[in-house]
Amino acid sequence: MTHTTDIIVIGAGAVGAACAYFAAHAGYSVRVLDRSGIAAGTTSACEGNLLVSDKEAGHELDLSLYSQKIWREDLEEFGSLWEFESKGGLVVARTDNGFDSLRALSKRQRQAGIEVEIIDAPSLKEYEPNLTDDLTGGAFYPQDAQVQPMLMTAQLLKLARSAGQATVSTHTTVTGLVRDHQRVTGVKTDQGTFYADAIINAAGTWAGTIADMARVSVPVLPRRGYVLVTEPLPPTIFHKVYAGEYVAATLSSDGGLQTSPVIEGTASGTVLIGSSRERVGFDATTSLPVLRQMAQEAAALFPPLRQVKIMRSYLGFRPYCPDHLPVIGHDSRAPGLWHASGHEGAGIGLAVGTAKLLIQSLRGVTTDLDLAPFAPERFREGAYVSH
Repeated sequence: MTHTTDIIVIGAGAVGAACAYFAAHAGYSVRVLDRSGIAAGTTSACEGNLLVSDKEAGHELDLSLYSQKIWREDLEEFGSLWEFESKGGLVVARTDNGFDSLRALSKRQRQAGIEVEIIDAPSLKEYEPNLTDDLTGGAFYPQDAQVQPMLMTAQLLKLARSAGQATVSTHTTVTGLVRDHQRVTGVKTDQGTFYADAIINAAGTWAGTIADMARVSVPVLPRRGYVLVTEPLPPTIFHKVYAGEYVAATLSSDGGLQTSPVIEGTASGTVLIGSSRERVGFDATTSLPVLRQMAQEAAALFPPLRQVKIMRSYLGFRPYCPDHLPVIGHDSRAPGLWHASGHEGAGIGLAVGTAKLLIQSLRGVTTDLDLAPFAPERFREGAYVSH
């Protein structure tokens, strides 16, 4: 059985759903394929952060600021559908050197367009009364926000369908790509073959496998991370709060275990605790020592958490690229194939900017941001050219 549509999106996670939304609202017919269910992969195993605070000046920050504008303007009317909360982020330092580094970072970020306010140690309690006294200062980022990622994904797909232009096929495994000479013209699945003018690879940590089917190199790899969830509490933590070391961890290429405390409350009263990063392939084993270390680091920042029970934990695999930039755009090595993946831990926040830019490029119009730094062609024979 064969099916024809304008655009096929492989992956029903946050990025794929955003691509479907912007494609459908640009007038394209869209079919989304996923081997599992909606938001069943990395999207279901993250905190839903829309951050600018954790990014150095550069291409990813430009994409983050662009995405923030879309969240707050283009999609403002739908914010309640995915529990958009502009709570702000508080980054704290535990040493004098750490505070100096945070001030230097904030200066660079401010020059790049980020709103940031330096906070001295005595004033930190005005933002978070339950913080430890053992801190040297911090920085507040009012643009940091949060959404509920599974709601966001489901609702974007619903909005795409309501435009009359999108269908979603779950439990549909991609087994290969159809080629007409060099051009990619369709997708083979266990449910039939689907043809389209454009194929968007938004398969998250499996994006490299889809690229392999087109015989091109896009080295998107998994990086495992855990999240702890506490029992429901009275209002205890009011912003996204993390130690300054988290920024360095997000930029690190170290394959070993890295942890740095990241803590935030939710509307339901639970507290989410991160973060950990390690390259272990798709090993889904739960490591109690890592969870214990994360809990201890969180309690060091918020001493009242020492008396709180952990209700559960979950893990996910973040799709990262060696140069820490996502892959966005048309792949000239396999005409007809487009990529939207490799966002690592920033995929929720960057999803809408990625999708809008990709669909602009697909339409042949000038994109709001230059996509050259994110081009898939920077990966050739396993190597990459850093922009």
